[in-house]
Amino acid sequence: MNEDEKAEIRASVAAQRDLGPGYDDAVAEGLVERIGAEIDKRIDARLGLVPAAQRAPGHQAPPLPTPAPQASRMPAFFPLVSMGLGVGATAIVTGQNGAIVGQVFMIALIWLAIAIINIAYARRH
Repeated sequence: MNEDEKAEIRASVAAQRDLGPGYDDAVAEGLVERIGAEIDKRIDARLGLVPAAQRAPGHQAPPLPTPAPQASRMPAFFPLVSMGLGVGATAIVTGQNGAIVGQVFMIALIWLAIAIINIAYARRH
């Protein structure tokens, strides 16, 4: 904010004191407009935009970046279902009579496959 703008704000505050409470709304609106214009200038400067009043005729401002699409709820659904199926498959394997080494191998194989599938799915989405 340059000195002229600061002086304008000081003058508005002084005018409000001199005019009295009947002019509070008008003085406040003027301050809000000045502050809003200053904020707009700062945002334009940060974004590298040229204000409309300073643009050459026919020149358009560069388009603003488009926001990234919001993630849907579906990606959370797939890993949860696959883990539920893994728990069910683990229960089936442990419920069978057989060698414990074979059961441990099958359980490890089931969860390894689920992990690989979930990682591949997460990378794709």
